[in-house]
Amino acid sequence: MRAYELMTIFRPEMAETEVRNEVTTIEQALAAGGAEIKATDFWGKRRFAYEIDHLNEGYYAVVTFQAEAGVTSDVDRALSLSDNVIRHKFFRPE
Repeated sequence: MRAYELMTIFRPEMAETEVRNEVTTIEQALAAGGAEIKATDFWGKRRFAYEIDHLNEGYYAVVTFQAEAGVTSDVDRALSLSDNVIRHKFFRPE
């Protein structure tokens, strides 16, 4: 199994509870694919260094997990289609 980090930026109009529910949904999708969630770090609403899609701020969340290589592709596709997600990125720490 490989170690991964998933950073996700959510829309600023959302309530914090909605964002936390979305993060929980992401964790459940990863776990359903066989991933083992190590930690979840919710950063809250932060200001962007530059404008993204005419927005200046968003909610940040980082999920650290271990999984096989194919697990990320399904979650990546779902996050790309979500209207609540501004940006997301998978990292391989090390």
